[in-house]
Amino acid sequence: QVQLVESGGGLVQAGGSLRLSCVASGSIFMVNAVGWYRQGPGKQHELVASITTGGSTNYADSVKGRATIARDNAKNTVYLQLNSLKPEDTAVYYCTAAILGNYYYWGQGTQVTVSS
Repeated sequence: QVQLVESGGGLVQAGGSLRLSCVASGSIFMVNAVGWYRQGPGKQHELVASITTGGSTNYADSVKGRATIARDNAKNTVYLQLNSLKPEDTAVYYCTAAILGNYYYWGQGTQVTVSS
């Protein structure tokens, strides 16, 4: 079992920044990647960014150049830095852990609201 706890969401004005955190615990040795998904109102679930245990990162086109995913192995934490936020970034952001390439464990989500 892997437990994930997100934090760092909130209300921010357009153009602002937020850093989301995801703390993992449990059998984290099984995890081979961590991703951040989001679901905005009336929108489909979207994989925003991911990072593998090898350090490879991927970003959705919608956040490229504005988002950075990083990890701190000593703290079992993955961060998602979001800059130049737009109202369309408003969503619940979920941290998820992949086992053998499949995102299997999920956190409870953290709300990000961007006001115009």
